[in-house]
Amino acid sequence: MDLSTSMRTDMCGQLTSADIGRTVTICGWVDRRREHGEHLAFIDLRDHTGVLQCVVDGSRDLRSEYVVRMTGEVRSRPEGTVNPDLATGDVEVDVNSVEILSQAEPPPFPMDERTGVDETIRLRHRYVDLRKSRMQRNLRTRAVVNSTIRAAMERQGFVEVETPMLIASTPEGARDFVVPSRKEPGSFYALPQSPQLFKQLCMVGGIDRYYQIARCLRDEDLRADRQFEFMQLDAEASFVSQEDVFEFISEAVADVAEAVTGDRPTEFPHITWAESMERFGNDKPDMRFGMELTELTPIFEGTEARVFQAECVKGICLEGGAESLSRNQVDSLVDDAKRWGAKGLAWMRVATGDDGRARLEAGVAKFLSADEGSAVIAALDARPGDMVFLVADARRMVQRVLGMLRLALGRPAVGEGGFKFVWVVDFPLFEGLGDDGKPIPAHHPFTMPHPDDMANFDAGGEALLDVRSQAYDLVLNGWELGSGSVRIHRNDIQSRIFDLLGISEEEAQAKFGFLLDAFRFGAPPHAGFAFGIDRLTALMVGEENIREVIAFPKTQSGADPLTNAPGPLDSAQLEELGLRVLPQAT
Repeated sequence: MDLSTSMRTDMCGQLTSADIGRTVTICGWVDRRREHGEHLAFIDLRDHTGVLQCVVDGSRDLRSEYVVRMTGEVRSRPEGTVNPDLATGDVEVDVNSVEILSQAEPPPFPMDERTGVDETIRLRHRYVDLRKSRMQRNLRTRAVVNSTIRAAMERQGFVEVETPMLIASTPEGARDFVVPSRKEPGSFYALPQSPQLFKQLCMVGGIDRYYQIARCLRDEDLRADRQFEFMQLDAEASFVSQEDVFEFISEAVADVAEAVTGDRPTEFPHITWAESMERFGNDKPDMRFGMELTELTPIFEGTEARVFQAECVKGICLEGGAESLSRNQVDSLVDDAKRWGAKGLAWMRVATGDDGRARLEAGVAKFLSADEGSAVIAALDARPGDMVFLVADARRMVQRVLGMLRLALGRPAVGEGGFKFVWVVDFPLFEGLGDDGKPIPAHHPFTMPHPDDMANFDAGGEALLDVRSQAYDLVLNGWELGSGSVRIHRNDIQSRIFDLLGISEEEAQAKFGFLLDAFRFGAPPHAGFAFGIDRLTALMVGEENIREVIAFPKTQSGADPLTNAPGPLDSAQLEELGLRVLPQAT
């Protein structure tokens, strides 16, 4: 790609031995200065393509982060000075003209990628942090992700439609960010948590296949994979099943992975929610490693060991754990399990007995019968030198605790183990019953029940907890990229859902009236999906935190050190908006 301009002929990181003898003009930031004798200095000049060594007059005052323009001849580096770690390490520029375009104060932190810097300082001076090669790579990769998504969706017949940012507040699972209306004091807009209702209106409007790279905002607690504002691919299609959605989205994601890494993933297996919980202990399984949860409940039917007299017993096996884990580490894992909600964590080492066969020892092994011990070893396929961990409790608690323990013991670093995608399907429609006997929805109230479970849906009561939804998630390496569902387009089913949830006709009309009114004029069967572009990009570049792939993110507390947001409004602004700030409680 030709990036020359009226001010430069070449980019710093693109010059090679093929350019020897050429006179070039380059622009960039002074990355480092090294003195060479009395009259010469080596300047490493940096732009977004890389670093280039330049030989300049030592009397020139060129300091770190000065912005300069240099002209000179490309030549080979002297023998013994070639830098194999640098793309331009074979050459240097013998500079005959230097123009200082902008002087700079000393940077607020070392520009060395390997130097740890407090994140708040980095974000306060993000414009300097963005110059680092890591951030340049991340943001340019993100641009590739966006353009690849657009190409993939348009190739499949999707039309990009922009939806509004100022909308009415609708319940979608998180708190809304709200915007006061100057024209109507006391009234507020909400910023969209997602374009959910508008993309369904696009289906009513006959768009057939809609998408957009949408900005969404949710006022929820932040963490490594969550920000107040985030970007997602939002898609919806008419006259489709969930299998069609899987095909659309898998195609786009495979294109992204190929564009970024050069390798195209071909496997997008499906796993049910129930199977995921049983095998991995959560609904976003990291399938880069084994150590799956193993059902042990039948082994302990009628056991005399009180610790295993429970609804459910499951275990995992850590290969080599008997030798790699110290007693202090094991005790720490026991404390973790209790913190996660378990009554305790049973652990046992696998050793070789006097008869040459594997046996369990230490921990609670003394409470097990010989048959129980042998059965546990066989079920977990454990071998001498391994460590086994068992949890006995209510099934959901066992799944949760062992699932978290599995990740703590075996999860690879984010950039290791390749990319393992999986579709998780058949989520429960309801996650439980409230004290009033009404079901608690696991999704938004427009999710279609599974067609095979309509008898339970109509039966009501406890039977509702066996109703599966036509909802689905796409998971990559244990990160939930996104979720979607087949939508309800039939009035009778929608009315039944509202009735089960205790939403009256008046309340439904008040909250969702504009969508329900639209459905009266002919709604096609439709389904959709949305996945987080921040999360996908972070995984593609091997970052643990999505803040590293966002140009100007918030801290984990939600603050913006760069602009000092959030901040107060002055009294004139408050008066114009019809607002009054109450004094903070002491």
